[in-house]
Amino acid sequence: MFTKVLIANRGEIACRVIKTCRKMGIATVAVYSDADADALHVEMADEAVRIGPPPSTQSYLQIDRIVQACRDTGALAVHPGYGFLSERGAFAEALADADVTFIGPNMRAIAAMGDKIESKKLAFAAKVTTVPGYVGEIRDEAHARKIAREIGYPVMVKASAGGGGKGLRIVHRKEELAQAIQSSQNEAHASFGDDRLFIEKFVTEPRHIEIQVLGDKHGNVIYLGERECSIQRRHQKVIEEAPSPFLDEKTRRAMGEQAVALAKAVGYDSAGTVEFIVDKDRNFYFLEMNTRLQVEHPVTELITGFDLVELMIRVAAGEKLPIKQSDVKLNGWAIESRIYAEDPYRGFLPSTGRLLRYQPPQEGTRDGITVRNDTGVYEGGEISVFYDPMIAKLCTHAPIRAQAIDAMADALDEFRIDGIRHNIDFLNAIMHSPRFREGRLSTAFIAEEYPNGFHGRPLDDELRRRFVAAALVVKLARTKRAGDISGTLNGRHKGPEELIASIGDWNVSIALATFRHGKLFAEIDGEPYTARSDWTPGNSMVPLREKDGKYTFQLTRLPGCYRLTHGGTTVTVSVRRPEAATLAELMQRKAVNSGSNALLCPMPGLVVSVNVKEGQEVKAGEPLAVVEAMKMENVLTAERDATVKKINAKKGDSLALDDVILEFA
Repeated sequence: MFTKVLIANRGEIACRVIKTCRKMGIATVAVYSDADADALHVEMADEAVRIGPPPSTQSYLQIDRIVQACRDTGALAVHPGYGFLSERGAFAEALADADVTFIGPNMRAIAAMGDKIESKKLAFAAKVTTVPGYVGEIRDEAHARKIAREIGYPVMVKASAGGGGKGLRIVHRKEELAQAIQSSQNEAHASFGDDRLFIEKFVTEPRHIEIQVLGDKHGNVIYLGERECSIQRRHQKVIEEAPSPFLDEKTRRAMGEQAVALAKAVGYDSAGTVEFIVDKDRNFYFLEMNTRLQVEHPVTELITGFDLVELMIRVAAGEKLPIKQSDVKLNGWAIESRIYAEDPYRGFLPSTGRLLRYQPPQEGTRDGITVRNDTGVYEGGEISVFYDPMIAKLCTHAPIRAQAIDAMADALDEFRIDGIRHNIDFLNAIMHSPRFREGRLSTAFIAEEYPNGFHGRPLDDELRRRFVAAALVVKLARTKRAGDISGTLNGRHKGPEELIASIGDWNVSIALATFRHGKLFAEIDGEPYTARSDWTPGNSMVPLREKDGKYTFQLTRLPGCYRLTHGGTTVTVSVRRPEAATLAELMQRKAVNSGSNALLCPMPGLVVSVNVKEGQEVKAGEPLAVVEAMKMENVLTAERDATVKKINAKKGDSLALDDVILEFA
């Protein structure tokens, strides 16, 4: 067994690998760029080596620097994590030349299956059913147009070295093809150093289901069940679960056996994932194979009980798999939510900055429910513009799917992040979606459920009443504390309150409101309401226990009101005496500048291109500029017909949030 392992990655996956190495008694070496000098993975590792400036092309993708770090530290093996160099055969070859073991598949398997074009050729030759498309690299835009015309729109433009949604675009009309090719090439080059593309047919209403395989160097290959990865946005997975709520045992076995056969055809000898598109009739089509550990591997670990990182390390060291196919049992249900630094209320635009507060829910197992949080950040740390926006992967495991979903919703309610925008409300809203809870999924789920963007989980009467109750707890507890302080103007608070609560334009009368000894009573809009809470002033979480369950609200005090977050939405609640509420209605509201006469930069980022000129007339939907942030290109389009008056930014400029890119006449 190796005595020292270098992790050629960053963030949560580097921390994840370090945890397993610690458990196995293996020393660890972290590598870091200048932007990651204070990162969590650097702190956790036994040693750390600087490998370059912040851009990944100058640091985490520099093979020679990582190999030199192995030499300098005496690392005997390298775990690549996912992304970066994890599927680069040249990296595995360079390590072999330096007599360092690559904790991943052999170079032949990487070459055959890690390259999306070559893997399709191999699958086609092996008579594995694949998605219709062109099996080969597109030469130029004219070639791409010919292929798209032959197989019919919509099509997918995909990076051959792609993964994680990088370098992938769905094209519905021929007018979109040129921009899709350019953006896919740029993203692929920035993320993988390889800008080759191919095109295949986009199957409508598909499910994305993948099989986890595991092989050793002695010819043994098994599969560890499937993962449902259909909840995606911009072709990047958002929520994953295992097993799939759609597959029956017959289909699961058929997919697993086909995945194993494909892996054996290339002598696969590590953890890998065979991805399939599955239609409504459970017909499945080979999509690609990822020759690495997947982001979503924790859900497989939770339902099988196996540590995939440990098994990868043992296999790389030459050990036989300690398990055979008959040992694989799927127990319970696991769900993973990817927590990203992005603002779902502003079209999921990336968010960067300092984590002023980072308080994940408590990990561990209680009453048959497990909560796990894989992360690479800490409170006070910085979310950089240079890398993937993932903050954490929150996982829950329970005996049945409904319990795992409920546990996830509760855990998301308890996950507090301040200082940057994040997608926790969005994830929680999905947990409460009837369609998700019923398991009626497809890769179009998010687009279909939120066609006009995400605006928070809709408030029904029950949820609105619960928000009012949480605000009442805070209001009455703070009033009592103020009254108990000797010498205050309020004096000792006595008797029930008559109040008015407001959420947006909704006002409700509250009578007989009291909060004593942890028990809340009030008549809310004429209906009696009771609950218990142990909230005390100063706490940022407001627990509320009703007869049917316990609910947690995140609290932020604002002037004259409270901002509360719960169950997939954030609302502002004011609780006032009737005379104060009347006066508040008379206050003027400040108009918000919509910026309709200018194109504002929606996130901190780098200008890739400005596609228009001063004086040019543009139509609604026409691309105006492209801004890159967190390795993803964002095409900014015109919201209406207009004439460009002035251009304030050029290619290569670094812009802050809301910087003016161009102005309209």
